[in-house]
Amino acid sequence: MPTNLQPLSTVSAIVLPATGSLTAVEATLAYGVYTSAGTDNPGVRSFISGAVDQVAYVYHKLGGNVLDLEITPSNVYNAYEEACLEYSYIINTHQAKNVLSDMLGNTTGSFNQDGEFTAYGNGGVEATPNLKFPRFQLGFAMHVGHGASLHIPVGASQTIYSASFTPAYNVQDYDLQKILYSASLDTSSPFYDKVGKSAVTIQRVYYKTPRASWRFYGGVAIGTLGNLSTYGMYADDSTFEIVPAWQNTLQAMTYENDLNVRASHYSFKVNNNKLRLFPVPNGNQPDKFWVDFRVSEDAFDESEDRKYGADGVSSMNTLPFPNVPYININSIGKQWIRRFALSLCKETLGQVRSKLASIPIPGNDVTLNGPALVSEAKEEQNALREELKTVLDELVYGKLAEGDAAMQKNITDIMSSVPYGIYVG
Repeated sequence: MPTNLQPLSTVSAIVLPATGSLTAVEATLAYGVYTSAGTDNPGVRSFISGAVDQVAYVYHKLGGNVLDLEITPSNVYNAYEEACLEYSYIINTHQAKNVLSDMLGNTTGSFNQDGEFTAYGNGGVEATPNLKFPRFQLGFAMHVGHGASLHIPVGASQTIYSASFTPAYNVQDYDLQKILYSASLDTSSPFYDKVGKSAVTIQRVYYKTPRASWRFYGGVAIGTLGNLSTYGMYADDSTFEIVPAWQNTLQAMTYENDLNVRASHYSFKVNNNKLRLFPVPNGNQPDKFWVDFRVSEDAFDESEDRKYGADGVSSMNTLPFPNVPYININSIGKQWIRRFALSLCKETLGQVRSKLASIPIPGNDVTLNGPALVSEAKEEQNALREELKTVLDELVYGKLAEGDAAMQKNITDIMSSVPYGIYVG
């Protein structure tokens, strides 16, 4: 019996068809990020239609009507999904540059393996902060300012406590650390159990005096609170002169220090939280000395009733940014996705063809262009990424502000050269 040497098929077993199938997309995706909501969702239906259209786009762009393309529709669907995710990544990174400063400390979220929300604050899993235009409040600068203001002290974000002690006769030195620690053991103390072994930071030492009487009888060592250069020490309540507000502020501070130090005849020195009074108390000093201080706090500690956002957004990684919904990607983004998906398909085709460098035929062999396709695809992908990043870098909010400022300046320059009309009545 003769042997049948005829092949079962004269065409490739794997060939990309000219069109895709709406019913085949969902089952073939590796991640299914854009189909997880179900096919009844408008965004899912839109993504599936885009993926199916991509098959025809790849088929014609890579010459499928001339030469077989050894990839499947599922390769195209997955390339389309990857292109959408790559676009989302670049867009989210761009938006992070815009808003991170003002979102630090804000509510973050929890994400699943696909980068989609499993929980997000009060907005539920449907919230998409990366699509919103935030209110800019100089968040990072304000946060740093609160920390710096602690040392002024004005508007500090850390609690400053106040305590007092009674000086002892002929005792000049007092260990404020021990005094404050003993006071912190009292359950009625506002800083109960907060001192411990940690060193406290002394903000201020002072005592209360009858300042109103001193002022009434003219005990102001700095003289006038008006203009110090002209009418000098002879100002009274019937003499007025307008002075800058900053001058009055500085004079008020000087006046306060004058009453606390120069007019009081007392001074002090603090070293390692040990206080030394000058002169040595002899029974004529005030009944109590007051100490303003703050306790050591970890950088991430925060009160339950005064949260500053330690558990919120701290970096780009904790921004509550899910994948950009497919339905919210406009025509600009979708065209970039088509081009990037085409390049991914070209790379896959090149990898397939690289597995067989050549195919033997009678009397010769056919060399496939797999390595060239892979190289071209990699270059195209890098070029597309750089193209998108370059455009987005020109559109960060800072650049837009610069553009507005330049436009306004140019308009002002133009209008300055336009002669004003003269009205004749």
